[in-house]
Amino acid sequence: MTEPVAATDPSQPPHPHENAPGKARLIALSDGIYAIAMTLLVINVAVPANLPAAAFHKALNDALPSLGAFALSFTLIAGFWRDHRRILTTLPVETTVVTRLVLLGLGLVALLPFPTGLLAEYASQPDAVALYASAMAAIHAVHATLLLLTQRQVHPSPKSPAAAARRRFTAQLASSVLVFGLSIPLAFIDAEAAMWFWITLVPAHYVIGHHRRRRLTQA
Repeated sequence: MTEPVAATDPSQPPHPHENAPGKARLIALSDGIYAIAMTLLVINVAVPANLPAAAFHKALNDALPSLGAFALSFTLIAGFWRDHRRILTTLPVETTVVTRLVLLGLGLVALLPFPTGLLAEYASQPDAVALYASAMAAIHAVHATLLLLTQRQVHPSPKSPAAAARRRFTAQLASSVLVFGLSIPLAFIDAEAAMWFWITLVPAHYVIGHHRRRRLTQA
């Protein structure tokens, strides 16, 4: 997925605000929702019991799309959880805006088993692919917005390596929003091509990370 947000001062604990009461509640709530969402994904993966051999093999083959959708969504949700926790633990102040954005992101994560199930059953349907891409783009957008709104709070000095790492993180999230966003109209032209288009996230994140690291080295 994306790179971690670096700590502001290597001599200090990596997350000095993690134990703040309000933040601790948000983190606990987030962990619970992510765990439930990841668990619910597997509900769509099932093979009926007591089938004869021929029917069993057909049912197993029919379950492969559900397994693929489960693997994709589990990987993405795991990345969301990692990114979300690192964003929260670096925040010095819990504000109303941050709390509302966090809750919005959690609501979208809790919804993910629904578009995942649609993608597994109706991957050839543009609406199913577009809905899944919309959910992914929205969650990435929430995380990017959280980083942008709190950049100065976490890293007052924009020239510090930690601030540069956070900007790199934000740029990678923005690229995810762009890729999933572009795949929405593409889905109505060719649903399969839209899903293959998601793979461009891998080189996009690598190029952004490599380019910004090279700029820091040359500076």
